[in-house]
Amino acid sequence: MKARLKVAVIGGGWAGLAAAVELVAAGADVTVFEAAKQLGGRARSVETHGHRLDNGQHLLIGAYRETLRLIQTVGANPEHLLRRLPLDLHYPGAGFRLRLPRLPALNLAIGLFTAQGASLGEKFAAVRFMRYLQGCNYRLATDGTVAELLDRHGQQGKLRRYLWEPLCLAALNTAAHHASAQIFANVLRDSLGGTRADTDLLLPAADLDRVFPSAAADYVRAHGGKIRLATRVEQIRPQLHIEGELFDRVILAVSPQHAASLLAGQPETAAIAAMLAEYTYEPIGTAYAGYPPEVSLPCPMLGLDAGREGSLGQWVFDRGTLCATPGVMSFVLSAQGAWDQRDNETLATLLHGELEELLARKLPRPLWNCVIRERRATFSCRPDLPRPAAQTPLQDLWLAGDYTCADYPATLEGAVRSGIAAASGALMSRPGGQ
Repeated sequence: MKARLKVAVIGGGWAGLAAAVELVAAGADVTVFEAAKQLGGRARSVETHGHRLDNGQHLLIGAYRETLRLIQTVGANPEHLLRRLPLDLHYPGAGFRLRLPRLPALNLAIGLFTAQGASLGEKFAAVRFMRYLQGCNYRLATDGTVAELLDRHGQQGKLRRYLWEPLCLAALNTAAHHASAQIFANVLRDSLGGTRADTDLLLPAADLDRVFPSAAADYVRAHGGKIRLATRVEQIRPQLHIEGELFDRVILAVSPQHAASLLAGQPETAAIAAMLAEYTYEPIGTAYAGYPPEVSLPCPMLGLDAGREGSLGQWVFDRGTLCATPGVMSFVLSAQGAWDQRDNETLATLLHGELEELLARKLPRPLWNCVIRERRATFSCRPDLPRPAAQTPLQDLWLAGDYTCADYPATLEGAVRSGIAAASGALMSRPGGQ
C-alpha cells in the first residue's frame, strides 16, 4: 500500500485552510501550523465588550464561487451564515443610490439608468464603459491606474464618486489613483459583468470564525489532519523537517512579508523573496460603536461621503440587522487616508458625528467603542505588480495566499483560490503525478 502524501501547511488563514481542506479530501496526511492562538489570519473573530465581532467588516459577493463551495464542503451553510442582498449603494447624505433589481438579465443597465442622483449623460457614459470592457474581454492593452482608466472613458460626476471609486477601494483596498486598472477590470468582469447572482452582496450574518475557519478545522481533523496552534515555523529547510517531523510537501500560506523571510534562505527561492520584499501595504480600520439597542440603520449598509472634505468613514454596517447584535455599528476605513492619523478616541467621536449627519438626527452616545487597525491588511494593488505563482522552483514547496492569485486583489476569494491551486499542485507533483 502506497504511503499517504504527508503535507505541512504553514499558516491557518483562509488560504492555508482552503489548501488543507482540499488536501485531506484527496486523502493526504495534513498538519496545519499556525503561529497565532486562533485560525483565520487576517479575517478572524475577536471578543470585545461582551460581543464576538470580527477584526474587520469583511464582505463577499455572489461571484465568490470557490469560497462558497468550500464553505459548503466543510459542512457550513452559506445561506444561514451569509445574508444575500442585491447590490445597493446608498449614500443618503449625497442623494445618491444605485440598486440592482433582481432580474435574470439587464439588471446592471437598469440599475445604472434608474440610479438616483446621477445625470443621464453619466449613465450613458457608464454603460459605454462597461460595453468597452466587455468588448475587450476585460483585458486592457496596458496596465495603469484606475483613475487613468476612468478618465480615459469619461467616468466623472456622481457615478465615479459613488460607484467606481468606492468599488475600487472596497475590492482592491487601494485608492483609484494608485490601484491597478487591470485588476479592477477583473473584479468588474466577475461582479458587474457576471450573472445577476454574481452581483449580490453576501454580508456575514455570524462572526467570521463560524463562516469558515472553525468548520474547516473540524473538517480537517475529521479527515485525520492535525491543527497546531501557537506554533511558529522559523525555517522550512533542509529536507522539510518542521517541528521535528519530515514532510513530503510544504505549502507556505503566510502573508507576503513573512513568506519573504522564509524563502530568502534558499538559493532557489531567493528571487521570489526579493520580489515580495518590495511589496508595500495598505491598512484597514474597523471602528465598532455599541449604541443602545434601539439605534439602527434604514438598511444594512450605508455609504458615508468619504470624498467630502473632512469626512473619514466610507461605509457603516448595522450588525443588529446582520448579526442580531442590536445597536452595534461597524464603520469601514479602507487604505491609507486621514483616518489613520487620528487616535482611536478622536476617530470614534468623528465617526459618531458623521453617522448623526448621515441619519439627520441626534443619536445617543455609544455605550462603548472599539477600533481595530490592521496596518498591513493587504498588499497595495498597484499597476503591473509582480505576483509569484503557486509553484516555486522547489518541487516540494508551494505558495498559497491572496498575493499568488494573480487575477484577483487581496480578497477572501483570492486567498481561497490560491489555497486550492497550491493543494492541487502539491498533489500532482508526486513522482509520476500519482
